[in-house]
Amino acid sequence: MTNRRWRALVPLVAALALVLPPADAAPGPATTLPALTAPAAGGISAYVPKIRHVFVVNIENKGYDTTWGDTSAAPYLAKTLRKKGVLLNYYYGTAHNSQGNYVAQISGQGPNPQMQSDCQTFSTFEQTGTADPGQAVGTGCIFPKGVPSLPVQLGRDHLSWRGYMEGMVRNCQHPKPDTRDDTQHATADHMYATRHNPFAYFDSIIGRPAYCKRHVVKLSALDHDLARVKRTPNLVYITPDLCNEGHDAPCADGRPGGLASVNTWMKRWVPKILASPAFKRNGVLVITADESDGPQSDSTACCGEGPSTNSPLPGINGLGGGLIGALVISRYTKPNTWSTTPYNHYSLLGSIEEIFRLDKLGYARTEDLDTFGLDVYNSGWNG
Repeated sequence: MTNRRWRALVPLVAALALVLPPADAAPGPATTLPALTAPAAGGISAYVPKIRHVFVVNIENKGYDTTWGDTSAAPYLAKTLRKKGVLLNYYYGTAHNSQGNYVAQISGQGPNPQMQSDCQTFSTFEQTGTADPGQAVGTGCIFPKGVPSLPVQLGRDHLSWRGYMEGMVRNCQHPKPDTRDDTQHATADHMYATRHNPFAYFDSIIGRPAYCKRHVVKLSALDHDLARVKRTPNLVYITPDLCNEGHDAPCADGRPGGLASVNTWMKRWVPKILASPAFKRNGVLVITADESDGPQSDSTACCGEGPSTNSPLPGINGLGGGLIGALVISRYTKPNTWSTTPYNHYSLLGSIEEIFRLDKLGYARTEDLDTFGLDVYNSGWNG
């Protein structure tokens, strides 16, 4: 169904938003309340809440059933936390392999063959042109300064952001440009992966070392930043290390990895976020995965993904990154509810841009792409 905004429908939809299917029902056809997509760049609907702090946490390579099903190996995530918010059970990744999904979340750029191979070489992006919608045409991994991103947008509007990367040895850690990425595999001492840090792939960030070191930091800095509202960035983007995000199983240091380690990590860190003054005042937490852990042929998509500008298909063998799901927790979401509206990482980017009244970037500008509506902001609270 193509979603449109009609202001006359908003009161009706607001009432219907609270009438949702049972929270434990399995995914089915998207027949429930549709999201209302935001206007194109520059417009904003009244129902987008006055959120000032967005927290994003990604886990790795986990499909919907694996993460959110009854037999999930992460019961704290799949049951305890799930009851606190709205589960988006038609939320999809946008690429295989990992790196392109992270980049999609903060820029709307589609993948190219190097990105689909997780940028084994930390190569400079050689741009040959541009294409609609807002795509840099070329090859390589580190986008030039002229390619826009969410962090640059936030900075221009005097909004703050930080990427918190677990396992980094030093702030703004990344390989030297045009050298092999030596963080592709974990060791017992080092479990940070550059490819799961999207900020490293923009010269507008890493080309300014002092700026990058202030904004792309170790996860240990999060405790300090959460203590006060003024210290908590508007965008808090968190990537656990290769063990705690569930990528490795078992882990290089002997821990179980997979969803078992995800569960342990969530129990430690998510309560801190939920208890923080910034979250309680006007925050929203989104927990999702980069891509599905199904076979590479399981590259299903949701939202009209087709060939990207720089690659025959967004996924290596298909149209996207597979069904992963996402959990949204906030005072603006009703606990233990769900949405069947199709979303993907470009939807997440567009939703964050709507919250902060920013223009849409890249594939977040795709016509008829849904962004979070009253199916997500369904608590009736808008203050």
